[in-house]
Amino acid sequence: MSFFKKLKTKITGQTDSVTGKFRDGLSKTRQSFSSKVNNLVKRYRKVDEDFFEELEEILIGADVGVNTVMDLIERLKDEARTRNIKETEDLKEVIVEVLSGMLTASEGDTALRMNDNGMTVILVVGVNGVGKTTTIGKLAYKFKEEGKSVMLAAGDTFRAGAIDQLEVWGERASVDVIKHSEGSDPAAVVYDAITSAKSRKADVLICDTAGRLQNKVNLMKELEKVKRVITRELPDAPHEVLLVLDATTGQNALNQAKIFRDATDVTGIILTKLDGTAKGGIVLAIRHELDLPVKFIGLGEGIHDLQPFDSDAFVYGLFAEMFQPQEEEAD
Repeated sequence: MSFFKKLKTKITGQTDSVTGKFRDGLSKTRQSFSSKVNNLVKRYRKVDEDFFEELEEILIGADVGVNTVMDLIERLKDEARTRNIKETEDLKEVIVEVLSGMLTASEGDTALRMNDNGMTVILVVGVNGVGKTTTIGKLAYKFKEEGKSVMLAAGDTFRAGAIDQLEVWGERASVDVIKHSEGSDPAAVVYDAITSAKSRKADVLICDTAGRLQNKVNLMKELEKVKRVITRELPDAPHEVLLVLDATTGQNALNQAKIFRDATDVTGIILTKLDGTAKGGIVLAIRHELDLPVKFIGLGEGIHDLQPFDSDAFVYGLFAEMFQPQEEEAD
């Protein structure tokens, strides 16, 4: 059985809604990437250096990232030599297999780290405009649907309207929001939120943070201060530090991730607006170049459209149409 058919069989047990969301959400990337690879395969019947050079350009265009692309091309060349692959049509399977392998190298770390012995504290960081507050609201709703008691800390006190926006999401998700006035100390807000969440025996506390500061204080130092307050009150917290990135910004998102990773102990990525871009290859760049797990991806505007990242569903959603003709022939 071909690798792609094994992949399809593997995700058949998943709910159609999950598989469908990935396929629909990755449509722009798939249409751009898969069609270009298919056209490349038709133009180059034989595997040669020119074929790999053009494949390299396609991958870079999908924002897979230069370093990741170079590594990927070398792996493909090695596999082609090892398996004695001469026809480009036969290499399509290998492309999917190698990409899948790069994503699933540390598959277990895509799940959220929850505290089994008490309250789970999740610190959410990221620059303004990436959809951080909206993502927090959707996360809160997800936890509520799972039957958990959730509270939010309005720690982004510097962006005009951020507190009000989080309150709106709190109402949608039916969760309480702990807030101070605009411009107040974010660490003080988080401290009060922890105290309140402890007294109410909440299962999950999600803390919003500033994406930009209006004063001279360094953002990363401010985030470290918030983190210190959390750890002082709960020594094993925060259990997750999730960095929200906007997929539509491509390589800028990768640069942001490098800065935040070096300054704060980021444990995972939430990639928003993936449905609105043809640059879905950024998932591979983040996974490969930063060795950070993508834990959630945004595949739409709806409250249910924040999906736990599933590498199999992602790869299938990315390549489904590329193998459609031969699947139909096999049927």
